[in-house]
Amino acid sequence: MSFDLFPAVDLRGGRCVQLVGGIPGTEVVSLDDPLAQAVRWAEMGSSTLHIIDLDGAIQGVRINGPILQRIVESLDLFVQVGGGVRSREDAELILDLGVDRVILGTAALARPEMVKNLAADYGSDRVMVALDVRGGKVTTEGWQRDLEKGAIELGLQFQERGAGSILFTNIDTEGRLRGIDPEPTRRLIEAVEIPVVAAGGVSTVEDILVLRDVGAAGAVVGTAIYTGKLDFKKALSALRS
Repeated sequence: MSFDLFPAVDLRGGRCVQLVGGIPGTEVVSLDDPLAQAVRWAEMGSSTLHIIDLDGAIQGVRINGPILQRIVESLDLFVQVGGGVRSREDAELILDLGVDRVILGTAALARPEMVKNLAADYGSDRVMVALDVRGGKVTTEGWQRDLEKGAIELGLQFQERGAGSILFTNIDTEGRLRGIDPEPTRRLIEAVEIPVVAAGGVSTVEDILVLRDVGAAGAVVGTAIYTGKLDFKKALSALRS
């Protein structure tokens, strides 16, 4: 199985940011030109990009559309986008921009039939479901509300509904630069048959290789590459060796 390394460009208030645990006001990175950051990772050799609209995820306000459009039009990368995709219309707007894969979180949990319908119309490979876990429970509404169901139960349900992949985020390690806990990711990978991309706390080349070795289809890297803790070029090189 191939393994993709996704540099994250998280959008908030028109800026590229990285938050600790997804909590507003905890920015450890705040840069004023998201397109420049996307170009930076492309020039280092990335073929992929992971974009999250944090304003959309946290407040339900989609103010970063023009930035997203500029990034997609400027770079020839595989781009997956999520954050605040609350309706089919939101998802269609993103996909019709030329984004390769839309990430559904809160909307998928609230209206699972949306996953099935989008997969039927656009293809399963363009529909990813986000399962964000804190303390073993899946969260929703921009990580503000915990559900009683776990990632494996929901992962199997969305697989049956046509999701082509899962984005699994461990909120307990997100943005903390303390490394990963691979076990929750491994258990989900073993339970489902569709690809799982891991996120949350990926801080070293070793973290990335561990995720690859447990069977993940990819990993999202954010805070670590912006702060310099993780050398993005070295990470790509390690995956190719």
